[in-house]
Amino acid sequence: MGDIRLSSTSYVVLGMIALRGPSTPYDLKRAVGRSVGYFWHFPHAQLYSEPDRLAELGLLELAVEDGGRRRKTYSLTEAGRTALREWLAAPTNVHFQMRDIAELKLFFNEVGEPDDVVNLAHEQIKQHEERIAVYEEMVARFGAIAEVGPRMITLELGLEMEHAALRFWTALANDDLDGLRAARSGGAPVDG
Repeated sequence: MGDIRLSSTSYVVLGMIALRGPSTPYDLKRAVGRSVGYFWHFPHAQLYSEPDRLAELGLLELAVEDGGRRRKTYSLTEAGRTALREWLAAPTNVHFQMRDIAELKLFFNEVGEPDDVVNLAHEQIKQHEERIAVYEEMVARFGAIAEVGPRMITLELGLEMEHAALRFWTALANDDLDGLRAARSGGAPVDG
C-alpha cells in the first residue's frame, strides 16, 4: 500500500462493500446504520466522501449512471480487497475506546445536585435495557442464518457490554456498588 493512509472509516467502507457487493453511499449509510453503527460512530457524511477518495486510490471502482440522478455505485477492486485483508490480518494493540456521555456526566457528578446521579442511572438503565432488547431481537432474527454467523460474534460482544453496563447502572441506582464489587471479585461485599 506504500504511502496510502487509510482510516477506520476507509476500512468500514471497504468492508461494507466486501460484504454487500456494489453499493451507493446511501446503501453504505443504511448498512452501517443496521450493523457497525451500533458500536462504531462517525459522521455519516464520511460515507459520501470516503468512497470517492478510495476510488481515486484504486481501492474501489466507480460507476456513474448515465441519466437521472447520476447515482454513483462503488465496487471493491482487487487492490481494495488486498488492503482490507491486510488490515484484518494485522493485530491491533489499540485498546477499545468508549465515548459515553453518561460516564462523562458521572465523572463530574460532584458539581451537580445529589439526585442527578440517581436520575442519570435510571435513564441509563432504560437505555441499556432498550439496546439489549434490540440486540436480542437481532439474534432471534438472524442467529440461525449461517451466512451472517461470523458477524453475530460482534453482536455477542455488544450484548456482554450492554449487560455489564446495565449491572453497573442498576447497582448505582440501588446504592449497591459494594454488591457489584463483591459479585465481580466472587467474594462478600467489601465494607466501605
